[in-house]
Amino acid sequence: MDKKLITAAASALMTVSAFTACPSVMADSRTTVEFIPDTVTVLRNPLNGWAMYLARNWNENFWKDKNYDSMPTSEGTTVRVSDWASTAYIRTSWASFEPEEGVYTWRDSTSRLYRLLKSCTDRGLRLAFRIVVDGRDQGQNTPIYVIDAGAEYYTSGRNGIHKSPYPDDPVFQEKYSRFIKELAKDFNDPDKVDFIDAFGLGKWGESHGMMFRDTTSACRKLVMEWITSLYSENFDKVPLAIHYHRMLGTGNKDSWGPVPPDAEEILQIALDKGYILRHDAFGMHGYYQDWEKEMAAKYKYRLPIIMEGGWITAAHHRYWIDPSGKYRQGHSEDVRRGEFEASREAHVNMMDFRVNDETKSWFGDCFDLVKRFNAEGGYRLYPDEVTVPEKVRKGADVTVDHRWVNLGWGYCPNNIRPWNYKYKPAFALLDDNGKPVAVYVDTDAEPSEWIQGSPTDYEFTFSLDGVPAGKYTWAIGIVDTTDVNDGFPEIGIRIAVDSDVLTEDGWARLATVKVR
Repeated sequence: MDKKLITAAASALMTVSAFTACPSVMADSRTTVEFIPDTVTVLRNPLNGWAMYLARNWNENFWKDKNYDSMPTSEGTTVRVSDWASTAYIRTSWASFEPEEGVYTWRDSTSRLYRLLKSCTDRGLRLAFRIVVDGRDQGQNTPIYVIDAGAEYYTSGRNGIHKSPYPDDPVFQEKYSRFIKELAKDFNDPDKVDFIDAFGLGKWGESHGMMFRDTTSACRKLVMEWITSLYSENFDKVPLAIHYHRMLGTGNKDSWGPVPPDAEEILQIALDKGYILRHDAFGMHGYYQDWEKEMAAKYKYRLPIIMEGGWITAAHHRYWIDPSGKYRQGHSEDVRRGEFEASREAHVNMMDFRVNDETKSWFGDCFDLVKRFNAEGGYRLYPDEVTVPEKVRKGADVTVDHRWVNLGWGYCPNNIRPWNYKYKPAFALLDDNGKPVAVYVDTDAEPSEWIQGSPTDYEFTFSLDGVPAGKYTWAIGIVDTTDVNDGFPEIGIRIAVDSDVLTEDGWARLATVKVR
């Protein structure tokens, strides 16, 4: 059947514009609409899509200086990287956020950090952070005032110039707690922030290679309890991510070794507080091993996974020595494809554009994979068939049918604690200006249950009590039930249908209806 034309009976045929399905008059005066899915548009939905990384030393001019506004692709075109990303992620030091006690650079409109972040939010990108404390391989990541206040520390760098506090030191914990509470005052906001990479301890903030004063298992668990409680108590509206590396929180400063017997127990401390998953070594077969794959499989469709590629193909990493034997020297595209396949296997929701040459490699060598992940990865939701009445009486009960499809290999994580099932399908009656005069939320329909290959049907009955007589347009969308404006919930997740049927606010028009 041509889904642009739907016949309900041999004598009844209605035609609408291309790219949308046709409503047709049913025997019971009901109209069925079938949608052709949009597999191209970048939808920028929460916890979904590409995360664009910011370097810690960049300023707001990087868009031009690094060619992010004119990125060459393997198709011979140029694109803006920000048009393909949902989120801007910065992994930087505590010292860059708070160089002196009580001096918070993100609130200073003249600071480099403020201007950098604003350049991203001005383009409609959400933010994501990792705050790094350990200075090994990087620099003085912890503000020196913490050391001056008496925190015990270990050293790194030439002549021990870099000082990093032990994570079980009470002075460090007191100062860091105060900082995180201040950070949450401005960034515990899902409209601004997609997620917080909420650990930040160990080498590069990746939770491994950690140095403790007390290296016992009991101490390590206490540190894990402390930092996950700190973040989860202050960031209760924003998703928090934990790195699911087998060496998570261990005292093995070399980052290697067999899987510790308490690896999953340590991870569970974070998951019990509502954390989601991320891993920083996709495509690195020496780091991303059986234990990590088992965790991804265990939590598939239960927790979303955020991916970060491990190899840095343009710098010091010798990616061609990867134990998989699949990466050729001088062929960064091999690594990109390895990362893509590992991400698909793990059903990740987000992939990364690493700075700076890694991003160039994605677009310049593997633009096909960039587009494939947009179309196939994470979650991509649309109603493929909806049936609504054409004529109804004032105050009458109405029954509608709707069926939803997820085109993506991931899932819509509506079940995670910060979201608390806030996203729901809804029907609206729109006026002539495309604005809702009534919205009806189907609370029994659950987006986190929509899995690729399994369309899900619902029958929804509600009352039109209070709706004046007149002519309206039925519309459907996924609303954020916690975001109410003028008495109605706003669209929270953009659905994958053609833009021709969407209102400016994101409602998908279905058919006209007369209320008599």
